[in-house]
Amino acid sequence: MSSGPVIGVVVILIKGNTVLLGRRRSSVGHNTYALPGGRLEFGESFEECAAREVKEETGLHIKEIQYLTVTNDVYTEGEKPLHLVAVYMRASLSDPDQLPENMEPDKCYGWDWYDWKNLPQPLFRPLETMLKSGLNPFPTNLN
Repeated sequence: MSSGPVIGVVVILIKGNTVLLGRRRSSVGHNTYALPGGRLEFGESFEECAAREVKEETGLHIKEIQYLTVTNDVYTEGEKPLHLVAVYMRASLSDPDQLPENMEPDKCYGWDWYDWKNLPQPLFRPLETMLKSGLNPFPTNLN
């Protein structure tokens, strides 16, 4: 039996009308496209976790980190059940000329920018859940 929910912080990193996605290599959601992010560490704020995870996974520095929403997904298929609570944050690049690097090639096949209205498939389940909610992650002053 699982020890309880896992709390992850994921970042919708916006550049123009695109978002940064990577194709997962891990057992949960293998080969699906996901946002950068990871587990919330003890005592960490959502903003701190967002900045740390993006830096660890992509080498990018981010700013204007804001809370957007949360999803609640339970995976019962596979060897170990997983209950994932994903906290969604929005951010932008500190330097728009930064390029993402694949800092964790054992966990990700690589990062790229994708048009929000034409996302690659298949998507990681928590991202699909968030999309089904109808949330628009783009600030209204940009539209």
